[in-house]
Amino acid sequence: MNRELALKIVLAMVGLLFIALGYPMVVFIRQEPALSMQFSLYVTLGVFLLLAIRDPSASRSVIAFTAWSSFAHAALMGTQACRNMVARGELIGVAVLVIIGAVLIALAPPKQLLESAVYPSQLQSL
Repeated sequence: MNRELALKIVLAMVGLLFIALGYPMVVFIRQEPALSMQFSLYVTLGVFLLLAIRDPSASRSVIAFTAWSSFAHAALMGTQACRNMVARGELIGVAVLVIIGAVLIALAPPKQLLESAVYPSQLQSL
C-alpha cells in the first residue's frame, strides 16, 4: 500500500471518528456545555479531514493542525489524569490522540516546490 493511500484511509477514519462526536455533542449540550463546545470543534475538523482526502498535498495545513492539536490535547488530558483532575480512564483518549497525531505526522505529504516559480529569464518577457 502506498503512502498516499494509507494517508487517505487514515484521514477517512479520523474524519469519521471526529464527525461521530456530533452525537455526544448534542446529548451533553445541557449537562456539559464546555464538552459540547470542544466536540463542535472536532466535528468541524472531521468535515475538513474528509474534504482533505481529495487532495492531501493541498491540505497539508489541516493535516498538520490535526496532528499537533491532537498532541496538545493529549498532553493536557494526560497531565489532568495524572493529577487526578479527571478520571484515569481519560488516559485511553490520550493514547488515541497520540496515535492519531503520530500517524498523521508520519504520513503527512511532503512540501511541494512552487511549480509556477518565475525564473530570471522569464522576467524579461513580463
